[in-house]
Amino acid sequence: MRALAARHALLPLRIFLGVTFVYAGLDKLTDSAFLSSTGDGSIGELMRGVRDTSAIPAMVDLALKAPVGFAVALAIGELLVGLGVLAGLLTRLAALGGALISLSLWLTVSWAVTPYYYGNDLIYLMAWLPLVLAGAPYLSLDSVIRSRRSRRTA
Repeated sequence: MRALAARHALLPLRIFLGVTFVYAGLDKLTDSAFLSSTGDGSIGELMRGVRDTSAIPAMVDLALKAPVGFAVALAIGELLVGLGVLAGLLTRLAALGGALISLSLWLTVSWAVTPYYYGNDLIYLMAWLPLVLAGAPYLSLDSVIRSRRSRRTA
């Protein structure tokens, strides 16, 4: 039983992060207020609100050059990362994408949150790291592809 639990230890994390990022991406893509450069709840207002407290204001300035395009890219990135991790397809690459999204959000949006452990982006960044390191060796398309390749070479 221990071996089975150890083998599937990352599965709950994969499911949680995958579902969360799919939901976040779909939520952004279907929110017309968010996909605006101005107004309450817009990406533009959010970015202008965090610009002076972010760790890298130049990163926020870059997003503010095309806020709607940035919002769409962010949402599609979250959606692809979530789907990749849920399916276990190119899991390490998808997890790296999730880690980079979380890192960029931590350095911009939640950088000034105090105490630091109230900001969720840093926690998401740390949660992605085991999947970057280990991938999805079980119950994944990666494992199916790997087993087919090993059968062909054998």
